[in-house]
Amino acid sequence: MAYQHYQGPGAVPAAPNRDFLWQVFQRVDKDRSGAITAQELQSALSNGTWAPFNSETVRLMIGMFDRQQRGTISFEDFGAIWKYVTDWQTCFRSFDRDNSGNIDGNELKTALTSFGYRLQDGTHHMLLRKFDRMGKGTIYFDDFIQCCIVLHNLTSAFRQFDTDQDGVITIGYEHFLQMVLNTRV
Repeated sequence: MAYQHYQGPGAVPAAPNRDFLWQVFQRVDKDRSGAITAQELQSALSNGTWAPFNSETVRLMIGMFDRQQRGTISFEDFGAIWKYVTDWQTCFRSFDRDNSGNIDGNELKTALTSFGYRLQDGTHHMLLRKFDRMGKGTIYFDDFIQCCIVLHNLTSAFRQFDTDQDGVITIGYEHFLQMVLNTRV
């Protein structure tokens, strides 16, 4: 297995100004607590369908950007999460070649290959099945983010044991459990 890990989309236009972000933050912060909860963020995000944004994707993103470890996003962290989602949206659209609003198996393979993952076709099919929440053979925007975050986090955990970077590790069962259970997935 050859791999690189993709940490997220590349640089795109700069984040909007602070006043704009504050206005958006206040609209998302429905309970006026000064922090955005997972439920508030989920309801504010759009995945391109009429379905709610994937709650697991929201949980993973809050875990990435919640510097205070409170399970919420402060205004200081909001700009970073705004840019992260916006960058992913640009990335997603670049791989949605047919502009269908979702990523099919070929588009997913193209995306992951461009990120540096060298996976067998069976693994691509498994990822498609795992992250196809709607059961249509495609992955929507929010599920695409989750797929990429999970793949990145598992790859990072694997790399801790793959000291010679040959894509092969030998670990015992308990180390395997520790590796997987300590990974943010």
